[in-house]
Amino acid sequence: MADWEVGVFTSIDAGLGVQLQVAQDLEIKTIQLHAPKRTSRTPDNADRFLGQLKDLGIELTCVFGGFDGESYADIPTVTDTVGLVPSKTRAERLREMREIADFARLLECDVVALHLGFVPHDRTESLYQEVVDVTRQLCGHAEQNDQAVHLETGQETADGLLQFIDDTGCENLFINFDPANMILYGTGQPIEALTKLGPKVRSVHCKDATWSDKPGETWGSEVPLGEGQVDIEAYLRTLKEIGYLGPLTIEREIPQEPERQKAEIAHASTLLRRLASEIL
Repeated sequence: MADWEVGVFTSIDAGLGVQLQVAQDLEIKTIQLHAPKRTSRTPDNADRFLGQLKDLGIELTCVFGGFDGESYADIPTVTDTVGLVPSKTRAERLREMREIADFARLLECDVVALHLGFVPHDRTESLYQEVVDVTRQLCGHAEQNDQAVHLETGQETADGLLQFIDDTGCENLFINFDPANMILYGTGQPIEALTKLGPKVRSVHCKDATWSDKPGETWGSEVPLGEGQVDIEAYLRTLKEIGYLGPLTIEREIPQEPERQKAEIAHASTLLRRLASEIL
């Protein structure tokens, strides 16, 4: 794979990603995949999908977990419903995340990722230790599959995320850095955060956003790449500074508008390729 190969976030039957056909049409050669629904996670389907990827010359770099009942309607709802933090759904979601890791192994993929949820800021809270423990369990299962686990940024500050990873003690726990999420959630300036998190960043999203007028209380707004407040050129230059040369995976979360989504991903791909040619 070439340095900074452009990628795109995809899905089969669930999630916000585009269909594989979009990657093919735009000549994008790497993908992250939102894990398909449980009924679709079969060995036969894995073989079929692997065959498609090989025929198209596309490399799968990460499988993302997601769960029924999650909602990103607003920040308080994310706190209550997303990831492995909510106690009512934690055990079942851990089971499902282990299944997703096993399915990723069938897809010959050595990285699984997820939004963990809002980790408490107070490390003395019992909930904090519970989330540390469930993360250790997930990382232990992934380690048996020779896989790493990547936590997507957004809900925590850079310092909080580094502290959490250190507290787990898991050597296969890393970061999928999404600069727009730092803005959307109001948790920090993305370039500053990326510099702090650099050693742990093993995959990235290329997404843009504008700040809310009440950061951390209400959502910012996702916008087409290059039209927001991330500063994509500075983002790529910082990725180079921290030594990240992996895929630049475009994510554009407007599945309800597939034609616009495809057009804006095409624009993002062109922008990233131009900037990469100037920076690398």
